[in-house]
Amino acid sequence: MSRELYVAIPGPTPVVRSIQDEMGREIQAFGDPRFVKDYLELIEGLGGIVNSSGQTFALAGTGTIAMEMAVANTAKRGDNALLISHGFFGDRFVGICSRKSINTDVLRAPWGEIVPVDEIDKKLSEKQYAIITVSHVDTSTGVLSPLKELGEMLKKHPETLFIVDGVAATGGEFTDFDAMGIDVLFTASQKAFGVCPGMFMLFASQRAHERRNALGTIPEYYVDFLNWLPVMKDPSKFFSTPSINLVWALKESMRLIKTEGMDLRHKRHFKNGRAMQKAFEALGFKVLANPLNRAVTLSNLVYPEGLEDAKFRNALMDEGIIVASGIGAYFGKMCRIGHMGNVTENDMLTILGALERALNICGILVPYGTGLGVYQSEMAK
Repeated sequence: MSRELYVAIPGPTPVVRSIQDEMGREIQAFGDPRFVKDYLELIEGLGGIVNSSGQTFALAGTGTIAMEMAVANTAKRGDNALLISHGFFGDRFVGICSRKSINTDVLRAPWGEIVPVDEIDKKLSEKQYAIITVSHVDTSTGVLSPLKELGEMLKKHPETLFIVDGVAATGGEFTDFDAMGIDVLFTASQKAFGVCPGMFMLFASQRAHERRNALGTIPEYYVDFLNWLPVMKDPSKFFSTPSINLVWALKESMRLIKTEGMDLRHKRHFKNGRAMQKAFEALGFKVLANPLNRAVTLSNLVYPEGLEDAKFRNALMDEGIIVASGIGAYFGKMCRIGHMGNVTENDMLTILGALERALNICGILVPYGTGLGVYQSEMAK
């Protein structure tokens, strides 16, 4: 008999039953008035989760398509873009911009650190940049970018639009679109929203729309704001077939988030994330990200000496959970564990118990209950 594995990677995250039920509903036509009503309620409701007064786009596609949409509608061939990279996914913007013949300057931090805001400010003063991009949380490093401080600094550079990749953060880490001065924020269904992969959400400010209008005709088609705006205002109109069941699933996710309340959801993620990180450290792992800029939606765990990656992750699978491997220079040297979305304390205990057993199986002897005890003590505070 095949054994069910608990998915402990940084996305897709576990999907709760009420969201699964929405994905399993009988299909409806995309022009059915019932679906049109549901889709519009989703589009109009998502902005409240991040305090966005701008336009919401909720579309079929991946986070990478959202990255392309963000760039395509705000910059053109020959423009300058400043890309802030805190890991693998920050670097992905380089390929997207270079294929559009956008001139790119990249500020990279050592993995686990951030690029200082004053260094970014200095770079922005050297020339006029159309856009600046940053990942709120980069899943390759677990680093959290200081969006509030960046937004304040960017007031000195009003010609530069602020683009934020929120895929591994939005719905878990605190995000205030309007107050942080963000112009384009995007995220995806499979992370802190706890839905299967297949949809992305993008929020665009008035400044972003003004920039899009100033660009004229752009070479991109599917991701053009202007092709989607009529549909986002009135989903009975057609441009491309929506992911009907995922719309329902995302609407249920939105309901769960708003029922919990964003303030409480942020606090839950913070308390749970910090408790998990203390438990990981008690088990002998090093959390890659500097504590001063460490995300709470996931943890990137550098292995203690003598722990072999493949053997450890296989042992974890035997114990009932699956975690993600390291990326880039840290491949084989660490694993990545997600603790975001609609997860519970019991889920975390499952992860920590499996980690303790797998470590002992691999010859890294830790007393049973070490991580479990630290986590429960922290959560009881």
